[in-house]
Order: sequence, then C-alpha cells, then structure tokens
Amino acid sequence: MGKAAWAAGAAALVCAALVQAAPPAPAGDAALERRIARLERMVEAQPLLELMGRLDRLDEQVRALRGEVEALRHELEGLRRRQRELYLDTDRRLRDLEAAAPAVAAARPATPAPEASGAPVVPAPGTVPPAPAKPAAGPSAGAPAPAVDEAAARQAYRKAFRLLREGRYEAAAKAFREFLAKHPRSEYADNAQYWLGEAYYVSRRFPEALEAFRAVLERYPRSPKVADALLKIGYVHYELRQWKEAREALEQVRRRFPGSSAARLAERRLERMRKEGH
Repeated sequence: MGKAAWAAGAAALVCAALVQAAPPAPAGDAALERRIARLERMVEAQPLLELMGRLDRLDEQVRALRGEVEALRHELEGLRRRQRELYLDTDRRLRDLEAAAPAVAAARPATPAPEASGAPVVPAPGTVPPAPAKPAAGPSAGAPAPAVDEAAARQAYRKAFRLLREGRYEAAAKAFREFLAKHPRSEYADNAQYWLGEAYYVSRRFPEALEAFRAVLERYPRSPKVADALLKIGYVHYELRQWKEAREALEQVRRRFPGSSAARLAERRLERMRKEGH
C-alpha cells in the first residue's frame, strides 16, 4: 500500500471514530459539521499533494534533460565547425595549387633537371608540365637509374588529382597509392605522397593520414610540401586528442618555416589549443 492510500485510510478511520464517539448532535450544532467537513477536505487533498510532488520531480528531470541536450548540441556544433574548417582548408589549398602551377611552369628553366632545385612542379587540371631532363649516363656514374615514363606518370597523377578535387577521396587515395607504386621516382612523387595524406585526412582516416604525411618528411626532405605535411601532422594529432604531439609538430612548423602560410596556420591552431585548455 502506498503512502497516499495509507494516509487516506487513517484519516477516514479518525473521522469514523469521531463520528461514533460524539453524542448525537443537536439540529442546530454546526461546529461538529464544520470539523467533519474540514477532515474530509484534508483526506481529499492528500492525492493532490502527491500529484504535485510528482510534478515537481518531473520538472527537475526535464531541466536536467534540457541541460544534457544543450551540451550535446554544443558538441555537435563544434564537430560541424571543425569539419567545415577542414573542407575549406583543403579547398583553399587546391585553389592555390591551381593558381600557382602555371606560373611555376613558366618560370622554370628549360635545361636544369628538376632535382637540382628540389621543387617538383604540380600540374593544375588542364595543364601539362614539362618532362624532367634526364642526366646522361657515363661510365663512372655507376648503374643508370631506371627510366621514368613521365608521360604515363603525368597522366596517372592528373587522374588521381582530379578524383581528389571531385571529393571522391577513397578513389583518390587508391589512385595516389597506385601512382607511388608505379612511379616512385617521378617528379610528382612527393606531391602524390602529400595528397595521399590529404585524401586520408578529409576522410578522417587519421592513422593512415599520419603515416602518409610522415612519409613526405622521410622520403622527400627537400620537397616544398614538407611544411604543409608537418602542419597536417600537427592537425592529425589534434584530431586524435594527442595534445603534446600536436603542439610539438605545430611549434616545429612555426620554428622551421617562419613567415610561411603553414606557420600562420600553425600559430592559429596553437592559439585555439590554448583557448581550449590543451
């Protein structure tokens, strides 16, 4: 039996006892009737009090649920903002790449080999970069390096890059992997390695992205993509909540490449980490 039912029963018994114990009331005695009416109202009010208590508890639960919903909404907005920044950053880099490629190709000397400057040319869609000059093999030069079919390499690179621009990241990653397997000595190899990391990064495949960006630093230390790859290593550690590693990578970008766009982006992410308490 619940508390409300027990209280109601007790009150009813009290009323009955009072009625039985009281002598027959004269016709004009209104005091006893008022007392009995008051007791009856008390008995009737007990379920109402219980209902009010239940309403108070439900109100507290609703307020708690609203707080949890607000927290989840805030977290979702943060995830959406980070995803939007990620796509905008990738789109901006692709546009910069397209705008810079024709100027780089026009200013490039015709005679030196691309390896002499350490700056491979990345083609924009619709443009065909010049093939690198092949060094002559001499008797003292040792075994000649395997010939690089730059025409096939250029075509494969453009295909992979086009897939990336179209947002087909899984297909782009596969195409860049195939390019690196077939054309490891191509002048586009360092760029292909970097964009492979980008394809993984925008797909949120962070362990694979970290491995691909690290390969840029290890295999192509003179590549102009080193600064961007190091920046993205910091970004990947940030996404993985590895705050110490993220800070170290971003500080290294700022220290090694002062004044560059990568250094400015690294500073912005470090400032964001400071505000977030990381």
